[in-house]
Amino acid sequence: MAKFPPVDQQMQILMRGVDFGDQLTYTNMERELRERLQESYESGRPLKVYCGYDPSSPDLHVGHTITMRKLRQFQELGHEVTFLIGTFTGIIGDPSDRESARRQQTLDEALEKAKTYADQAWIVLDKEQTRVRYNHEWLSEMNFAEVIRLASNFTVQQFLARENFAKRHAHNDPIWLHEFFYALMQGYDAVALQTDVQVGGSDQLFNLMAGRKLMESFGMKPQIVLTSQLLVGTDGVQKMSKSLGNYIGISEPPGIIFTKVLNVPDSAMRSYAELVTRWPVAQINEYFAAVESGALAMRELKHKLAWEIVSIFHGDEAANRAAEDAARMHHGEAPSDAPAFRLISSINIVDLLVAGKLVNSKSEGRRLVEQGGVRVEGEVVNGIDKVVEPTPGRDRTLQAGKRKFLRLESQ
Repeated sequence: MAKFPPVDQQMQILMRGVDFGDQLTYTNMERELRERLQESYESGRPLKVYCGYDPSSPDLHVGHTITMRKLRQFQELGHEVTFLIGTFTGIIGDPSDRESARRQQTLDEALEKAKTYADQAWIVLDKEQTRVRYNHEWLSEMNFAEVIRLASNFTVQQFLARENFAKRHAHNDPIWLHEFFYALMQGYDAVALQTDVQVGGSDQLFNLMAGRKLMESFGMKPQIVLTSQLLVGTDGVQKMSKSLGNYIGISEPPGIIFTKVLNVPDSAMRSYAELVTRWPVAQINEYFAAVESGALAMRELKHKLAWEIVSIFHGDEAANRAAEDAARMHHGEAPSDAPAFRLISSINIVDLLVAGKLVNSKSEGRRLVEQGGVRVEGEVVNGIDKVVEPTPGRDRTLQAGKRKFLRLESQ
């Protein structure tokens, strides 16, 4: 029989960061979780907990790790965790945060993107204590009669009441019937896994509640749902998303992660501190109080935050190296991992950008120069006619944009 920490201790850990945007839902889910944990504590049966991740792109980003860390908390408390990869739901794509339909992908495309998900998950989850499942295992086997049974539990009005669908309906924008099926499929995942708890982002509340409804219709005890706040992307406005390009990938190089965090708007710093870091609440409050009083500069706090996030995914040594590189880049110097390019003879700046693979084409290179985005030794290149000469015995730095550097070596 498994032994678990006292229920009060588990509740304190598991309810941290939970946010439904609705106090009544919070109260109900808190009560149900306490009851389920008490049953688990008395019986010695671990709770079955899961979260699903659709492979819309090959890599997980920092936003995904918020729910993954909640799964890790359940693991550390002794419960069973399933990392579900939505290989079938990913065919449709979640419409929860969309005001237009997603492009559908094939199952083969979803499976290909899913290959890296499980390996990346071990950055946060305990590999030995995690079950990995793929929802095409059961969803692709359903017949039409079974789909009709799922659909009979919901009304069209319930879907149209959702904010994203309501906006599209009001503007007479298309709402495709297959988008309604997404909630049915995600809800059925809870039935297939016979889950006790499902974790998700706050934008997933409708889908998670659909799981409760379907479990009841199948004669099961409905799952408890725990949702967390959404992490905004590097633009500081919209939800972090690969498709929007405002993401920080957890498998990206340490220097890239560090630099991306430094460039997140100040307004989003509190959210990153609370949702991504390992810092205690008291420490977070202390940091932001110091910023408000002027005792700590926001840039210094960003450096602390960037170091912490790199450390989480790549370790302290990589975080130290990324911090040193960031300091060099601030002074126009190349980071330690910048590639080298050997200058044999004089070369036009645009040709050099292409040859050094800092841009994909000459037209892109010309635009970057004209926008003042290219520097040699920290000095802005003022025209596309600039010629870079070899300087024997002295290396120089070529910078393209904010994050791309090249070490120029001469014979």
